[in-house]
Amino acid sequence: MFSLQTIFGKGDKFYGLLESSAAAARESVRALGELLSTPPAERSLDRFKLARQREKDLHAQISQELVNTFVTALEREDIEDLSNALYKIPKVVEKFAERYALASERVGDVDFIPRAAMLERACTVLEEMVGQLRKGMALETTKRMNDKLQAIESEADRLILEMYRDTYTNETDPMRYLILKDLYEILEKAIDRCRDAGNVIYHIVLKNA
Repeated sequence: MFSLQTIFGKGDKFYGLLESSAAAARESVRALGELLSTPPAERSLDRFKLARQREKDLHAQISQELVNTFVTALEREDIEDLSNALYKIPKVVEKFAERYALASERVGDVDFIPRAAMLERACTVLEEMVGQLRKGMALETTKRMNDKLQAIESEADRLILEMYRDTYTNETDPMRYLILKDLYEILEKAIDRCRDAGNVIYHIVLKNA
């Protein structure tokens, strides 16, 4: 005969799965920083594919566990929303890496490393926020981390806007202009995905505080 503690304890697995999902997102972003710092002849997309596959497997596992688990640590809809938000981050990062690898010769001396560093900072905060869920619904702590995440996103938007302004003003090669615009938009979307996941976490904590 199962005790209530045993039944409720089965829902705790979702904390670990979501933490692993956040770690996979951060790994993809860390790989991006390294890709941008690597000479073209030595670049590889393998780490992005591995991180994306890991995220995909975790997303599928979470979906299956939601079907199989009677009691969950968080509301099912919240688990699903956060899983979906985390799943999108490596997907966008891999898309940027693929486009950049194809077009790096046309991109020339445009430096994406500072923006990639901001994206990694955002993922680091996001990973901390996911880990905080296991420790309890601490509204003040979560709000402070979410505010930090929003500040990173705002600063990243400002820096990307500067890149847009420079491209609009100085770029004379139509093809290079289109390539840079595409890369800026993908990078901006990646940072927005981190913000979206942070908002999901804050909503979960606010609802349960």
